[in-house]
Amino acid sequence: MSDSGHTEILIDISTAILRAQDGVLQFRALEDDKSQAKRLPFGPFMPDRHRTMEISLRQWVREQVGVDLAHVEQLYTFADQGRHISGTSEDRHVVSVGYLALARGEDAAGGTWDNFYHYFPWEDWRHGRPDLLDEIILPALDKWLVDNQAAARVRLAFGQDDAEWDEEFVLERYELLYEAGLVAEAARDRRGENDALEQSLGAPMQLDHRRILATAMGRLRGKLKYRPVIFDLMPDIFTLRALQETTELVIGTPLHKQNFRRLVEKSGFLEATGETSRARGRPAELFRFRHGNRADRPLAGLRVSGGRKGTRRR
Repeated sequence: MSDSGHTEILIDISTAILRAQDGVLQFRALEDDKSQAKRLPFGPFMPDRHRTMEISLRQWVREQVGVDLAHVEQLYTFADQGRHISGTSEDRHVVSVGYLALARGEDAAGGTWDNFYHYFPWEDWRHGRPDLLDEIILPALDKWLVDNQAAARVRLAFGQDDAEWDEEFVLERYELLYEAGLVAEAARDRRGENDALEQSLGAPMQLDHRRILATAMGRLRGKLKYRPVIFDLMPDIFTLRALQETTELVIGTPLHKQNFRRLVEKSGFLEATGETSRARGRPAELFRFRHGNRADRPLAGLRVSGGRKGTRRR
């Protein structure tokens, strides 16, 4: 407790910084000597030094993490009691303001970057429906179901029966796995007894940072449909194939090549450079995002969706 007898409230900014690099969707990860689990970059908000949280975020990310950010947006305030139990004294309560930030590969060199799908393997449908869903997750959730409301949440989040798998429900799926005690963070926080399952359901993260990362990915997947944020993950010059592959990385599902190209052509977002790639094989035409100022965004997106039937295999 502080001298006044009240708990001290600290505000930090936790940031999920995402990039697409070498065919992998990555996030900036930090580690320390106390824990093998990774964490997201986070730093204090100091209102006496920065007029806004975003200004503070961009400055300390540039100075401490070495990344120049493109798109940045606030997600949510994470303030549950006990979220900073480890490493924080009892007289302090840490409130984190979560942010989603995007970076291009050339603006984010160095440091540790980790594969998003190592932490959320059930979210990657690019090569078909993950076996993990039918072999481990859904049977375990069936055993856990506590009432009809929980059953309805599982049906919608995991696309069972007549519902489709919605790529945006990243946080909802993680929250269900946490509540059911099926991820390592639940065992850590509540001393659960599902060690075998924990090892299968993605790598854990420190504190509640996997929850923050899930929130960021769900927001990004939804954002693609009405804002062209995908171009904040692309280099200045790119091929249509690279654009499609990056979009698939984000939404976690494959897209039909011709349909995607028609969608992009109708969007008006691209302009040809008049050049072709020098990669092996057939040369591919190179494009750039039509709006040179990346802050000047029309209220539109690529409106891609990877809707898939999520009903379990029989």
